[in-house]
Amino acid sequence: MKIKSIRNVALGLSLMAAVSCTSDFEKINTNPQGANDKETAQDFGNVRGPLKVMFVNILVQMPEWWYQVQQNLQGDIWSGYMATGTAFAGGSNNTTYNLIDGWNGFAWASAYTSEMANFSKVETLTKGKYDDVYAMSLVLKVEAMHRVTDIYGPIVYSKFGTTDSTIGYDSQEEVYTKMFSELDFAVTELSKQADANVKNLSKVDLSTYAGSFEKWTRFANSLRLRLATRLSKVNPTLAKAEAQKALTQKYGVITNAADSFAYVSQTPNAIKTISAGWHDILMSADMESIMGGYNDPRIGKFFAPSKDFPGQYKGVRTGIEINAKSDHEGFSLIGSVGESNTITFMTAAEVYFLRAEAALRGWDAGSAQTYYEAGIAASFTQHGVSDAAYITDNVKTAKAYVDPNFPVNNSAAVNNVTVAWDGAASNEVKLQKIITQKWIANFPEGQEAWSEYRRTGYPKLFPVLKNTSGGTITTQYGVRRVNFVQSEKDGNPGGILTALAKLGGPDNGGTRLWWDTTGPNF
Repeated sequence: MKIKSIRNVALGLSLMAAVSCTSDFEKINTNPQGANDKETAQDFGNVRGPLKVMFVNILVQMPEWWYQVQQNLQGDIWSGYMATGTAFAGGSNNTTYNLIDGWNGFAWASAYTSEMANFSKVETLTKGKYDDVYAMSLVLKVEAMHRVTDIYGPIVYSKFGTTDSTIGYDSQEEVYTKMFSELDFAVTELSKQADANVKNLSKVDLSTYAGSFEKWTRFANSLRLRLATRLSKVNPTLAKAEAQKALTQKYGVITNAADSFAYVSQTPNAIKTISAGWHDILMSADMESIMGGYNDPRIGKFFAPSKDFPGQYKGVRTGIEINAKSDHEGFSLIGSVGESNTITFMTAAEVYFLRAEAALRGWDAGSAQTYYEAGIAASFTQHGVSDAAYITDNVKTAKAYVDPNFPVNNSAAVNNVTVAWDGAASNEVKLQKIITQKWIANFPEGQEAWSEYRRTGYPKLFPVLKNTSGGTITTQYGVRRVNFVQSEKDGNPGGILTALAKLGGPDNGGTRLWWDTTGPNF
């Protein structure tokens, strides 16, 4: 990673993020050309630009180091997906629980200067005039911003765009409530247009849906199901109601690969650069333990065989003492799945696993086992692999982790469940199976995997061996959130006070979010 480059842009980033949330809200949120109906009507030329920015910046691909600090050295690491053998900041960094503000503000900056500011432009141009396009932008906004609240907790949401000297934050509960309301409007409008077979979206849709109202409606419903499931512990009544609203809507949820929500980037996948190019990012020990233990055929798609140990997939344990980058540089890099420029945010496999949990909780009348097995099958199809025995294997479990270079990093397996469904098992064991398979299927989307790990505790991951948090983050539970950003503390101090009041704990990485309760899963 270009650490020097990051330091050089840190001040600029701080100013950019401050602008997005303080004095220049009105300028950012006002289209400088005005809402010119004639121009908008001409193939929505005014709308495509800001919508493209929204699509691209859900997960930044260029410059690659921005992706690295926006997500990779956050969710990708904390989810147990990937690891690094590079001793960033002298080995005291996010991977060892010393959260670096200079990294962690990038997710915030992207959210406000790209997502929220450009959504406001689209809203000005389309709301009340082209509500089908406005509905699509609402879904895109929810997709982008639920990731942000799941990183920080309270965020600027309903007050974005005001010119008040203090921009107040919404609690995470308030954000989720507003998002459900926004999805209500979006689904109503999108499904209405699907019924009429109107084609406006084809002029502005940059996703793989190519303007299909039916597919956008199914994605909106599936997104609602994801958000509803997130509330399973903190508000099970609301979670059930929202889940059932998604499942019973006319167009339903995603059920096949063609309906997976993805964006085709015009630039190379950043993962390829930071892994194969820079050798900063490698397979994690958790992936080696779980996928290796299951002899999972997807492992060859996700990772490349180790150069140091030919024919083997070797991962690196997160939160270890790193002496030199060369110590693990020959371990497994990210494979072909990290080379595709199709950036996928929701798959049919994920939705089947969401439905499996919904059935387990009594929200869906279907069979948890049927959905669970359909999720595995959908993931296998997505990656072009097969193994008829995998889904019925009730013997194989995760394997012990062995670091051939440094035995101090070795560990017995911790996520000890088999793949095969067991109808006689407890709901807790069934949930562990569901989340473990969802975790595998969602790779490499580490943000969602990290959120689900925090919610459920699954899959069980190896604890860090080196904790440099100074006691704010426990080794047992890991990072629960990211600190509020410095640009907000400097530029919107009154807003930060409202955020702290709604956070429910100190502003550090050990404080749990609203939906991340300490209670049992059932």
